[in-house]
Amino acid sequence: MQTLSSAELSALSANASVLEFDGLGPKVLKLTDGSFLKLFRKRSVFSRETIKPYAKRFAENAERLQHLGFNSPKIIQVYWLKDPVNKTAVHYWPLPGETLRHVLSSSSSQQRQHLVEKFGELLARLHTSSVYFRSVHLGNVLVQPDGQLGLIDLADMRIGHFALSLRKRQRNLKHMRRYIDDQQWLFEEHRDALKAGYSRIAKKQALKLFA
Repeated sequence: MQTLSSAELSALSANASVLEFDGLGPKVLKLTDGSFLKLFRKRSVFSRETIKPYAKRFAENAERLQHLGFNSPKIIQVYWLKDPVNKTAVHYWPLPGETLRHVLSSSSSQQRQHLVEKFGELLARLHTSSVYFRSVHLGNVLVQPDGQLGLIDLADMRIGHFALSLRKRQRNLKHMRRYIDDQQWLFEEHRDALKAGYSRIAKKQALKLFA
């Protein structure tokens, strides 16, 4: 990780567009060259951020996902920040495309069925590759221009060495039910498509997950 002073952070983010912000200020910036800078705050004195900064976690997950054959942002640099609010940052080239949630909202029922099936396949690939994307939902999956699916917002993810247990797979599905649109499209209107896509990769587990 590279140390970045407040002056260097200001220079790097000059004329940037703010894509996300919270009560403490900008969280994701689009820089003038089209790259993104994602800022992370330390939430408390004793947190996971102390053990491994979220910026570093984001970068490592992006690179490991690419090694496993998934589409994820290309990392440029990870920074320690000498800043009173922001503690670390990750600089990366974003994936092109729109969130799957956004695309589904403007698609026909037939198109949604096809996309949900592809999402089911992606989810099964993650699970069999030991990727536990704890906060996975339709807003952090992108539909790229070539139709392939990509992953974003990667800090809240763990990648192990063995396929996920049935319990963790169930927890992943339960998390997605918290979102109204996700619940409707994935578990009501196109549940069979989600199961079909998942079964293509993990048929045995699908029979238990979608019983």
